Amino acid sequence: MAKKQKYYVVWQGRKTGIFTDWKECEKQIKGLEGSQYKSFESLPEAEAAIRRSYWEFVKKGAAKPALKVAPPSVGKPVQNSLVVDAAWNTATGDMEYQGIYLRTKEKVFLQGPYADATNNIGEFLAIVHALAYLQRHNSDIPVYSDSRTAIGWVKKKHANTKLELTPRNKPVFELLQRAERWLATNTYKNPVLKWETEYWGENPADFGRK
Repeated sequence: MAKKQKYYVVWQGRKTGIFTDWKECEKQIKGLEGSQYKSFESLPEAEAAIRRSYWEFVKKGAAKPALKVAPPSVGKPVQNSLVVDAAWNTATGDMEYQGIYLRTKEKVFLQGPYADATNNIGEFLAIVHALAYLQRHNSDIPVYSDSRTAIGWVKKKHANTKLELTPRNKPVFELLQRAERWLATNTYKNPVLKWETEYWGENPADFGRK
């Protein structure tokens, strides 16, 4: 009898997404502290699960990892701020990003999905989108992102991606060019800050698909 196909969802690992081979899944989680994964019997179940939080599928009563006590240098996040995040599906290559107003958890913008992109590109576009949005509203509140890479790209005004241009992801490259042009021709007073997940918990703009 043929072995029944299983589908492995990795919410948190070296790569995230849905895997059909256990060995490939294991590469993403083995030896990685805090990895989050679970197997499912069908692809629809796995696709539904990756859009939700890992904690909805672990045993009832399982404790979430305790947050570290933030040192004075870290403090607490500014409530009057925008928090951004991106989601990238390793199975399809689709990317989307969004921005949340921290105090009320109101969704300010949601863009995508875009084909054949990367998570870092999404994080970069999300920050620039937030900065442009706040400029239009004459607001100097902070923007938080949990991506050091994207924050670095914004500071350098250039997305240092190794992604290759294809007919499918041409719209993404057009957005990147537009974002870089905006950074080169505009000034902003908004601090772009790192969301300190280990002290503050999950990024509120997270899509819940890790």
